[in-house]
Amino acid sequence: MYSESTQKRPVVIMERNNAVEFLLGGMATCAAGFFTNPLEVVKTRMQLQGELKATGQYNIHYRNAFHAFWTIARNDGVTALQSGLVPALYYQFFMNGVRLGIYQVLINMGFTHKEGELSIPRSIAAGALAGCLGASLASPFYMVKTHLQSQAVKEIAVGFQHSHGSMSEGLRAIYSEHGMLGLWRGVSGAAGRVTVGSAAQLSSFSAAKDMVVKTKIFPENSWLNAFVASMLSGLAVTMFMTPFDVVSTRLYNQGLDSGGRGLLYSGVGDAFIKIFRTEGLWGFYKGWAASYFRLGPHTVLSLVFWDEFRKLYLSIGELEGR
Repeated sequence: MYSESTQKRPVVIMERNNAVEFLLGGMATCAAGFFTNPLEVVKTRMQLQGELKATGQYNIHYRNAFHAFWTIARNDGVTALQSGLVPALYYQFFMNGVRLGIYQVLINMGFTHKEGELSIPRSIAAGALAGCLGASLASPFYMVKTHLQSQAVKEIAVGFQHSHGSMSEGLRAIYSEHGMLGLWRGVSGAAGRVTVGSAAQLSSFSAAKDMVVKTKIFPENSWLNAFVASMLSGLAVTMFMTPFDVVSTRLYNQGLDSGGRGLLYSGVGDAFIKIFRTEGLWGFYKGWAASYFRLGPHTVLSLVFWDEFRKLYLSIGELEGR
């Protein structure tokens, strides 16, 4: 028979584990975001290039991801490659802290498994729910991040140019002009973007890691299991999320009229229709390479950091529980 303290110990560890999952998710993606933010700047510029214009009707400032790096550094300065870093890290912490935290809690509860085996449909549902909630909460930070990252000198400017000098200035200006609801303008696009991306990322990562671990190519606790799984996951995310990513960027960055209505798009559906009519199917994959260059490393770094942070936390918990 167990003593009272022994009976309570697993409950205490599980409660602590679930609470810390949110912090671990935020920490992991902030660490990744610091390294991948320049790729986010490049991706944002390329997605805004030629907005609602057919091929041949606009100047091409950024021919590809590598040319965009060079062009931004030469015209805006090297530091411009880290534009929007502060709101980007806030966004990563709150969005992914909630997203990865909720997803791991659902794993801890056994939701993503059925009869002891990983359930792909359940993993997709868990990832979609977690992503939608995380994106909705952190939407204001993503908006300001997009505004700051699109700012450029006139010679290479694309999209609507906002005049914020910092994250705090941007949040104050948006709230002053459009109220609390203005801070969540474009959230429908962001929710769709992260819902699709999160479902693809977390379900594919879980499935890929489960498969890699079963092959026993690497030791069970090796970080290489997470690395290989996250590389495969990055491909899935890029394919499914890029169209929603383009729409989300356009909705966030567009200018507003005096009534707070978008100058170009009235919502997600309107954006999809207008982009398809004027830019064609390829319009949804503008900056596709930049998206992968950003999503690939970010997915790898985020999930590897997340996996390693969790192993460290669990090992500390085991030591304390002895």
